[in-house]
Amino acid sequence: MGHGELRGVVALDGPSGTGKSSAARRLASALGARYLDTGAMYRAVTLAVLRSGADLDDADRVAAVARDAGLAQGTDPADSTTTLRGEDVGVEIRGPEVTRAVSPVSANPAVRELLVAEQRRIVAHALSAVGGIVVEGRDIGTVVVPDAGLKVFLTADARARAHRRARQDGLESTVDAVLADVERRDAYDSSRAVSPLRPAPDAVELDTTDLDLAGVLAALLDLAAGRGLVAGPVRG
Repeated sequence: MGHGELRGVVALDGPSGTGKSSAARRLASALGARYLDTGAMYRAVTLAVLRSGADLDDADRVAAVARDAGLAQGTDPADSTTTLRGEDVGVEIRGPEVTRAVSPVSANPAVRELLVAEQRRIVAHALSAVGGIVVEGRDIGTVVVPDAGLKVFLTADARARAHRRARQDGLESTVDAVLADVERRDAYDSSRAVSPLRPAPDAVELDTTDLDLAGVLAALLDLAAGRGLVAGPVRG
């Protein structure tokens, strides 16, 4: 099978449960590109804050922990590692404690400034090294890479997203609880003062409610090709 090549940046934004992570990884693999999970970076800093015992409302202390966290984020779509001072925290950052705390930590202006700068550095390095990167998060098209060649805002019905999250977490019996958490985080992320969750004015909105992963991937590949971002054959 041939390897396609992504030329530029694909920015995928949207709330939890829309399929961003799976689609972003698959898209990057199909196009021989790098992949950046910015949400994992915020989760890792949140884990560092929780481990430190800092009060989530103490903005200065939270920012200090973030600066000293020793965060490193990998960009291999087949093995996207997240480490704190060399410790792999990829599993721990997906736990319920981090999930509950990540929104207030992510809303800290100093934390966002720090991580956005690091995300832009990673993007620039990927473009220099391999020519393309797929970046997913909540403010990629509006803040991190506003000049991305393709910006897609993924959406889905809240209950469908809750079912997906419950399946991922092995919590099929608590869909209502997951739904409440999804709606809480949507409200928090959409109303925060710094980098609120919203589509960029020039983003393409893609509703994934009735699409499986293959369908989302096909739509994204078509959009990238339509923007002239794909050079060469796409991996089959």
